[in-house]
Amino acid sequence: MRILVIGDGSIGRRHAANLVDLGAEVAHRPWRGFAEDEPDGAGFDGVVIATATDVRLAPIAFAARHGLPVYVEKPLAFDAATLAAIEEMTRPVAARSMLGYMMRYHPAFRHLVAMDLGDIYRARFEIGHDVRKWRQNWTFADSYAARAPGGGVLLDLCHELDMAQALFPGLVAGAVACLGHEDFPGVDFSTEITLTPAGAGPVATVAMDYLSPVFLRRLALRGTRHTVEFDLHSEHYLIARDGEWEQLSLPFERNEMFLAAMRDFLALVGGAPVSDVERLPRLDLALPSARAVVEAWQARSFVGRIEGDYA
Repeated sequence: MRILVIGDGSIGRRHAANLVDLGAEVAHRPWRGFAEDEPDGAGFDGVVIATATDVRLAPIAFAARHGLPVYVEKPLAFDAATLAAIEEMTRPVAARSMLGYMMRYHPAFRHLVAMDLGDIYRARFEIGHDVRKWRQNWTFADSYAARAPGGGVLLDLCHELDMAQALFPGLVAGAVACLGHEDFPGVDFSTEITLTPAGAGPVATVAMDYLSPVFLRRLALRGTRHTVEFDLHSEHYLIARDGEWEQLSLPFERNEMFLAAMRDFLALVGGAPVSDVERLPRLDLALPSARAVVEAWQARSFVGRIEGDYA
């Protein structure tokens, strides 16, 4: 099986390496080189799109012209017109394509999916880190994350919004309060989204930021039968049932999520059975989360600003 990977950032390199480990033949092209010298799509079985967030339409259009299934990194889009165009272009291959919501493969998330969460009335999802410490030989100001179209923390860290939608389908974005920075107009550094149910279901909040001096990734659920406190970074998982706390053991290796997702993509490309993951991020099935990201991004309200040197 021959897969074209477009995008040479860290996530593109990870996907390319994982595909090789899974036995695929990989052609890896940076977006700039791809745009200047488009290859013949007839030589590929699928396309992985790991470009900057504001570069989605052109590589997806390339795949669509050749009828190729795609694995598209999240977020799929950040404005309604682009999302509608992508939905239309990918319709013929959507059931064989995937969206890069790899947190759906996290053992803690899978444990929650398997539970009956019908009693939950409040949910909170939180992620934060100092974007200046993201990785070596990298600066925020020179990255896609610092660009107003396609940048900002809401788009960058939207896995939490996807998890909220996947656990509690039908949540609708209400207030979206953001903090910005005067040197990066239109870029949200801290965002909190309020999600409300269309009918039965919890009120949820999703908070993400580029500011926390220590990495945070937590979720908390409150119900009449369950209390859930999960720290996904420290791998500390607590659930209380009938007032009794239980600590769970949910072993986790980060790259295994990426491998599992790419393994399922290769299965979809080849027409083989996929894994038993409960919320497969197949493109047609993951569109509600993609739409939720667009709705939240378009509803952003900058209510204040932060200070600091992010150049």
